[in-house]
Amino acid sequence: MPLSEHEQRLLEQIEQALYAEDPKWANTVRISDPRSHYKRRLVKASIGFILGVVLLMVGVVINLIPLGVGGFVVMLAACLWGLSSWKRMNGFGESTATPSAEQQGGRVGRRGGSRPGFMERMEERWRRRHDER
Repeated sequence: MPLSEHEQRLLEQIEQALYAEDPKWANTVRISDPRSHYKRRLVKASIGFILGVVLLMVGVVINLIPLGVGGFVVMLAACLWGLSSWKRMNGFGESTATPSAEQQGGRVGRRGGSRPGFMERMEERWRRRHDER
């Protein structure tokens, strides 16, 4: 959705104020690609995963169970962190909002039938309960 003329002017004014206040930081932010931040996080997550594998293997070899469990936890955390970075880098994690019924093509609920979804039923109960008071 394109910005209106008023919104574009406001954005330009904010940019100019930012450059006037801290030109070094504004230039750094403007030049850097946000995806590069997520790529760095992916590299760090990969290193963390490899470290977790090493800890897990050392724990198994020397028969030290807490070290092996710790390695597994490090692997799991690195995977989750890397996956979230990958999703954000590729634009999958942009919006967490669920689409409305109009955006779903007029469907009500997830099944596409006439039965409303769980959230719709809860909202309806909440409305009825508060309308009675």
